[in-house]
Amino acid sequence: MTRSRFYLGALLLLLIAAGDAYVLRRLLAGLPNIHALEEYAPSLTSRVFDCKGDVVAEFSIEKRALLSLAKIPVDLQNAVIAIEDDQFFKHWGISPRGILRSAFANLLAGRVRQGGSTITMQLSRQIFLTRQRKFVRKIREILLAIEIERNFSKPEILQFYLNQVYFGEGAYGVQSAARNYFGKEVGELSLADCALLAGIVQAPRGNSPFLHPEQAHRRRAAVLNRMFEEGMITKSEHEAALLEPVPLSKPIGQETQAPYFVEHVRKRLEARYGYNALWRGGLKIYTTLDLGQQKIVEGAMEKGLSAFDESARKEWERKLKDAAFMLDAAPEVSTSPPTKIQGAFALMDVKTGAIRAMVGGRDSMFNRAVQARRQPGSTFKPFVWAAALDSGMTAASLVEDTPLAYYYDGRDWRLLEGATDQYSINLATQPFAQSTDFKIWVPNNFDGKFLGTITLRKALALSRNIASINLLTHVGPPLVVEIAHRAGIHSDLEAVPALGLGASTVSPLEMVNAFGTFANGGIVVVPYTVERVEDASGKQLEGHIPSEHEAMSPELAYLVTNLLKGVVQNGTGSHARRLGRPLAGKTGTSNDNRDLWFIGYTPDLVAGAWMGYDDFASLGRKDWTGGSTVVPWWTDIMEQILKEYPKRDFTKPSKIVFQTIDSETGLLALPTCPKKNRILEAFLEGTVPKEYCQVDHSRPLAGQTISQAPAAVIGPSVNGVGASSAPAVAVPSLPTDEELESKPVTTEGPVILE
Repeated sequence: MTRSRFYLGALLLLLIAAGDAYVLRRLLAGLPNIHALEEYAPSLTSRVFDCKGDVVAEFSIEKRALLSLAKIPVDLQNAVIAIEDDQFFKHWGISPRGILRSAFANLLAGRVRQGGSTITMQLSRQIFLTRQRKFVRKIREILLAIEIERNFSKPEILQFYLNQVYFGEGAYGVQSAARNYFGKEVGELSLADCALLAGIVQAPRGNSPFLHPEQAHRRRAAVLNRMFEEGMITKSEHEAALLEPVPLSKPIGQETQAPYFVEHVRKRLEARYGYNALWRGGLKIYTTLDLGQQKIVEGAMEKGLSAFDESARKEWERKLKDAAFMLDAAPEVSTSPPTKIQGAFALMDVKTGAIRAMVGGRDSMFNRAVQARRQPGSTFKPFVWAAALDSGMTAASLVEDTPLAYYYDGRDWRLLEGATDQYSINLATQPFAQSTDFKIWVPNNFDGKFLGTITLRKALALSRNIASINLLTHVGPPLVVEIAHRAGIHSDLEAVPALGLGASTVSPLEMVNAFGTFANGGIVVVPYTVERVEDASGKQLEGHIPSEHEAMSPELAYLVTNLLKGVVQNGTGSHARRLGRPLAGKTGTSNDNRDLWFIGYTPDLVAGAWMGYDDFASLGRKDWTGGSTVVPWWTDIMEQILKEYPKRDFTKPSKIVFQTIDSETGLLALPTCPKKNRILEAFLEGTVPKEYCQVDHSRPLAGQTISQAPAAVIGPSVNGVGASSAPAVAVPSLPTDEELESKPVTTEGPVILE
């Protein structure tokens, strides 16, 4: 009987051992290969830096960064060990004492409150296992922790853990947590900061200082007490850390900065490297953005646009009130107040093409600086003047600013001969007013006035439309298109008469780039936003390779710049004179005030500003132009930004000479010319006028003979617009009635722009 019991007991023990072996084998078979920890690559945060190394934004699924243990403050290492696993350097992966303590606490609570997990066990769970609280998972967690301890050193395990542990708010690892809670790099954390982060680990939401500041304060105190008890900090350090306040609100998020610029970069890099590389790969993206300048732009631009919104609303209220007092003749006034005005701004380094600031609008991620195509109005005229100068004319050449009228014969727009004043134009066009076979175009200046014969300088400074038409027909639209494209405009441009008035659509960044070519002595550069990209290990994936070539001669670029300086000094951009430095630029207002522009530049920076409504509605009053509305806030921006740059003039090429001329006749000035008329003009060698001014300035110039060759005065072409110099092109029908004084004629054709 005794022997039978013995064999039965032995058999039972054998079965239990076999069962345990089977269960253990199944548990071990289900464990992952811990050597994968050596090559473990979690989702990392890609960061965008500005040109000074400041973090602008982050791209991440989980906010995370990998750091070596040497870069993590010792206080933070000690704080985590003190509160999470004070026996870390003594145990072999598990802590029996901790397991028993947690089991007892759970028994008293009647539910699972503590896990008794060591740092190694937590690491095994976070990387390889689920967070489900099951007995089998706990056994596997213990086995995996023992295996990790056998294959990795304590410092390696601690490094893995500190880069992996979750701190709440989407932050994984100590680097992301430091940014998330304090807006600091991990190396900048104080002892109190370190203790707060260590205290969050146990319950990221319950111990969050943003959600439960009192609990976070108590938890931090508990961590500091444990550190003091373990001899990790001194009494004075302990007391000082207890007095520091906990953060109550999240620092300004990196993702809120320069949103249009960042989104522009994101689209480019995601297309090149793919979604996973950008959002999970921990890329370091070094950009051209100057965050300080960007913030200046955003603040001043919003202030300027908000002020316009207020003015527009008051104007709408005034019209609504006036309409209420009118009966049958009441004008049509919208019953809805005007929507928010939109705007765009781009700031570029002249020499390199680096984009230093970019704003694409308000309350929308549609980037109007690069995606919108709008009529540039008179900001396009410099390319017409460049073509004229390139064809042999000078700033002192004369151009007609007198009434014109054209008709379309089915092939070309042709001049109505003899229609040289408003009366004769009305008389000549009256028979065609109701005709469906003929189209009539009666261009006009923005102010509805004509100045007669004027110099190219005066015509550009005062943005005369008729002068632009005459210059364009003289040189031919194709040459203007060619020069604009060479300068940096990539949009399609129609070689038609309205081209000289800015009827073809372009983006603000294109205009900035093209004006930058004038500023850069004729050298066109490619605008860019990314200096270099590195992967998580620091290996460079790409670097900016400069691309530039000569678009025009230095002399031509300088002559155009010299004319555009006159726009600021004596023309439509005069508000920018208060910057008190050499500055060139051009204003623009499209048909019916739908678009307002100003592009200006110094030898160092070129900046372009646009404003308008997305639905192409008119901005309203006729006196709301690029010069009166955009230039003021453009100037506010540049006044702050240019403080960092020296006041210097544009470099004069060696083949440029200066000569004093009379500003009315374009001839060499004599002492008899009024002082206000005598200006120092720039010329290419060999193009200085040879005749002296002989007119009597005491009498009106009208009727006096100006001693220049007839060809020097650019006026209407009797052969029609583009008839001899360009292919026949049908001009699109565009409304111009509100801009014209010739009300009796129903006009169709190119727009009237400022």
